[in-house]
Amino acid sequence: MRILFIHGLASSGAYKLADMLRINLKADVLAPDLPIDPDEALALLRKLVADEKPDLVVGLSWGGFLALQLGYPRTAVINPDLHISHLLRALKSPVKYLSPRRNGATNFLLTEEICQRYEQLENAGFPAQSPIGLFATEDELVHCGPEFERLYPGRAKQYPGKHLPTFPEVKNHIAPALLAYCE
Repeated sequence: MRILFIHGLASSGAYKLADMLRINLKADVLAPDLPIDPDEALALLRKLVADEKPDLVVGLSWGGFLALQLGYPRTAVINPDLHISHLLRALKSPVKYLSPRRNGATNFLLTEEICQRYEQLENAGFPAQSPIGLFATEDELVHCGPEFERLYPGRAKQYPGKHLPTFPEVKNHIAPALLAYCE
């Protein structure tokens, strides 16, 4: 199985969930570092999808938002933030990256223009598809499960955990759900 993993905000392709997916799904995982600008991020992701043709796109949090924007036929999102512009506007720029980036960058800048572009994407909605949404029961950061369920009836599933999944949560709940979705 080939997976395109889309990391969360202030993270990178080196985020530990990419390795957890490699181990638990015995998958080849593509995990690029994404720019914060939504147009640049989506252009890079569209090129990767066209070139690599993954079996599955998996997005975490901000990455879930971007994954849904792609409209790829096989998409799984974990604790997606469907209103990322709200979080971006609450952050103080520059924002420090929480995991190492291949280019050595340690922070990124937020502008009102970037926030407005995300808000435009949110208001435009998400392309029609049949994604699966996995939502932590104790998510302390994002609470978009009910909205996801309204957008994609019957496609949301819960798992015990917090916003950022741990190895046991991936092994016992997320990986089995992804495998079942891909069957």
